[in-house]
Amino acid sequence: MTQYQVLARRYRPKKFTEVVGQDPIVKTLKNGLRQNRLAHAYLFCGSRGTGKTTLARIFAKALNCPNLDADFEPCGSCPVCTEIAAGSSIDVLEIDGASHRGIDDIRIITDSVGYAPSQGRFKIYIIDEVHMLTKEAFNALLKTLEEPPPQVKFFFATTEPHKVPETILSRCQRFNLKRIPLPLIMGKLRHIALDMQLTVEEEAVLSIAEYAEGSLRDAESFFDQMIAFSDGTITADTVYEVLGIMPKKWFFEFDEAFKNEKIDDALRIAREVFLQGKDITHFLEDLASHFRKILLTRLSPGLLSDEDPAFQEKLKNSASIYSQSQCSSILDLIIDAENSFRSRPSWQIALEALFLRIFRERHQIRVDTLVKRLCELEKEIVLPPPAPQQPPKKAEQLQPPAPQTLPKAIPVATPRIMPKAIPIELPASQISPKAIPVEPLVATPAASIMPSRATDSPLPNKARHDTLVQFAATELGGTIERTK
Repeated sequence: MTQYQVLARRYRPKKFTEVVGQDPIVKTLKNGLRQNRLAHAYLFCGSRGTGKTTLARIFAKALNCPNLDADFEPCGSCPVCTEIAAGSSIDVLEIDGASHRGIDDIRIITDSVGYAPSQGRFKIYIIDEVHMLTKEAFNALLKTLEEPPPQVKFFFATTEPHKVPETILSRCQRFNLKRIPLPLIMGKLRHIALDMQLTVEEEAVLSIAEYAEGSLRDAESFFDQMIAFSDGTITADTVYEVLGIMPKKWFFEFDEAFKNEKIDDALRIAREVFLQGKDITHFLEDLASHFRKILLTRLSPGLLSDEDPAFQEKLKNSASIYSQSQCSSILDLIIDAENSFRSRPSWQIALEALFLRIFRERHQIRVDTLVKRLCELEKEIVLPPPAPQQPPKKAEQLQPPAPQTLPKAIPVATPRIMPKAIPIELPASQISPKAIPVEPLVATPAASIMPSRATDSPLPNKARHDTLVQFAATELGGTIERTK
């Protein structure tokens, strides 16, 4: 019985042409071989499963393979290539930086760099997860890395380049590997399914590729798990069940519930997520990804051109339900929920509360929408044309204003009401108010008693005099007694 080999190792690239999604780096390495412009140290950076160690091994093959083709591809069949692929070459030493991270391990390397290679042209050291080395180990490597022997090459691989000292980075040619695009992962999975004569639904391939998050090795591992679970036919329901991925139909059902304002349908989805034991964090990530795709469909549909046509049509239908501002607000709500779900006592209640807040966005009016409507109303208002201004008249045409005639005052009979004198008993230390003597009426100029035009008043002089005296007595707090 032959030993089973996992898909990630079985379909691992063995040539530059088989590397997926790293064309600029492949071209640079090939041109270095073609022009004989080879550095003494290379650093491959990137997230997991993007091909860092794979590129280092293929480049090591190309440096030592005696049978390079016209495109500088290693033959893959010579002893040098087969030994490097099997990890048994004495000229290519692969070291795990996580388990050999001390200064003593690095001293073994620095002591052996002076030996010539036994078969190939170069002696190559591949250190994986180089950021795990200690500070002392990095310092011990500095001098050798700066001026190594001409027959020695160093290949470093790391997922965290920010932890590598600057003194090491400055001595290496650095290559940043990007995440594998979704269409390329799907294409590799289809190739594996065709080679193994498997029947796989397109939605299943899409779900696995999305779940891998740009890691081709993860996608191949998930696909290997699906093959072991199924009986030759891999469906989308199988992927949802095994990997715990949320069915995409749930999200489109949520869109329809939002459109029809059926909150009970949305709460049913929350209940299904809870009862089936789905990972709530992963559900929120998928929900955020769903609304992100809807927002991209509204903003720039070309960004999702690699998606399945049937899936794109569903996204267009959902994009017609939400406005751009609603998508942005819902994404903010989901992100806030992801940060606060760990502290909630019940995830089901928290998810239902999130759905209620999302449904509330249907009736929210944004400030920018109000401003836009006000501007549109302002444009629709038709203002009357301004009245034409008459030219100024000449000086000789100007006439003096007619004198204004003031209306005559209407005589009003003012009743003579004299306040009674109220006896007040005060202490002897205080002076009691005396009666104010009133002198007989003396003719005085009218201007000294009343304001201008007072002489035109129709009131008799005696009545006017009595009124003024009453006011004066009230202000002074006394009484009035007429003298004889």
